[in-house]
Amino acid sequence: MRDYDELISFLGEWGPFQRLIFFLLSASIVPNGFNGMSAVFLAGAPEHRCRLPASANLSREWLNASIPREVRGGREGPSRCRRYRLESLANFSALGLQPGRDVDLSRLEQEKCLDGWEYSRELYLSTIVTEWNLVCDDDWKSPLTASLFFVGVLVGSFISGQLSDKFGRKKVLFATMGVQTGFSFLQVFSTSWEMFSVLFVIVGMGQISNYVAAFVLGTEILGKRVRIIFCTLGVCIFYAIGYMLLPLFAYFIRDWRMLLLALTLPGLLCIPLWWIVPESPRWLISQGRLQEAEIIIRKAAKTNGITAPDVIFDPMELQEMTSQKQQSHTILDLVRTQNIRFVTIMSVILWMIISVGYFGLSLDTPNLHGDAYVNCFLSAVIEVPAYIIAWVLLRNLPRRYSMAAALFLGGCVLLFIQLVPPHLHVVSIILVMLGKFGITSSFAMVYVYTAELYPTVVRNMGVGASSMASRLGSILSPYFVYLGAYDRFLPYILMGSLTVLTGILTLFLPESYGMPLPDTIEQMLRVKGLKNRQICNSTRVSKDEEESPVILKSTAF
Repeated sequence: MRDYDELISFLGEWGPFQRLIFFLLSASIVPNGFNGMSAVFLAGAPEHRCRLPASANLSREWLNASIPREVRGGREGPSRCRRYRLESLANFSALGLQPGRDVDLSRLEQEKCLDGWEYSRELYLSTIVTEWNLVCDDDWKSPLTASLFFVGVLVGSFISGQLSDKFGRKKVLFATMGVQTGFSFLQVFSTSWEMFSVLFVIVGMGQISNYVAAFVLGTEILGKRVRIIFCTLGVCIFYAIGYMLLPLFAYFIRDWRMLLLALTLPGLLCIPLWWIVPESPRWLISQGRLQEAEIIIRKAAKTNGITAPDVIFDPMELQEMTSQKQQSHTILDLVRTQNIRFVTIMSVILWMIISVGYFGLSLDTPNLHGDAYVNCFLSAVIEVPAYIIAWVLLRNLPRRYSMAAALFLGGCVLLFIQLVPPHLHVVSIILVMLGKFGITSSFAMVYVYTAELYPTVVRNMGVGASSMASRLGSILSPYFVYLGAYDRFLPYILMGSLTVLTGILTLFLPESYGMPLPDTIEQMLRVKGLKNRQICNSTRVSKDEEESPVILKSTAF
């Protein structure tokens, strides 16, 4: 019996039809890049200090001395959240006393910013932070905003696959594009932080859902050899292109409402794709809609200049393909035996820490020395060579050592940042970008590695559980950045230490490169240190079998 790929092999691998689908679906990922990281600029916190009311009636000397000095990140500056008690300053000013000469400022009583804040407009004209004063006692709301977006991503990860299986890849793709674009547009008119945050959760749900739908649609339409390029370089690099566009938009549009509107409008360009991108023939066949699937295949053959055979899908052959059923398994099978339990625990830790590092470094770019827009652009650009290197390593070198090397690189350079002298800002930025390079490379490789470790009977559940851990890591990542307000190097120390630790853990995982894909739990490769012997097929895995696990990568970012 032939499989689906054999039935449509007459189409070829890389004709005009496949090229069109490859680039259109990859291009549909671009808005995900700037929506996924938009909080970097929408929730940017500029320099701020307590506002003094015009009625304060203070002399120039007391106006200049009204804000206490404090040390932040090794540098002294005006306090962001405190001022000297205004009533006392007014009395001193009326008496003609001079600050520092007649009055010891260190002994003066302080108070909160009772009249609001003054914000620097050097970087931003406005952000949601300046709009709703998400500073000082309310500064916890800023990282929560980004976390709520990732909560939406987590929820969307759960529902997107089910919706796609029930209603079709194409319908879910365009419906969730509409959700992402429509609710982003509604955010422009937010009247409160609460309204903005609730809408941001829904935007996160749409963002990941259309990403997954585009990913699945591409893997089901494209052939085996093109599929691995689409899953690694196509999807990931076009996501990075969207990420690169974000700081360019933000540089020229400094008002958060106008910036969000500008980031929303490109989603409308995807509307014409409805009449170009077809439904997945694989999904149509699974639903018994053979005639619709055959029409799509014949149109593809016509686009490629190929004459389709008179009979493409033999109903008897398809019935035999779809009637095969595997033994059912549950999520408990991921922890049933000692070996698979160790693999699951280490995979969950690995995915969570990689996600914390990736999103933590991405969200932290405005806090680096130098221009925030340039730093964000560099953080996006560095992803392109990271994905290319990951693809090269996956094709040619053992998984375990490739992953460990990428994690050690990313973690060690983050730990070295604290040793850089304060005046060598450029060196610190280079180390951060190297850290991002290593962690991004490991992020791209971990999908394939995890899929190869789990057996066929629980592979989707294993990758899904690991992906859920990744979403939890992304929810935590804004708070790693938030720790930088207390100690500038603390986020790098934590992320670097955890990344090095996961690199060490990776060395205990079994090597899957060039090994047969396990079909049952008993055939799994053994975790280092366990006594049970490995049981596996004696035949070597074919090239197509080596590439097939990449299809299971469902939620990259």
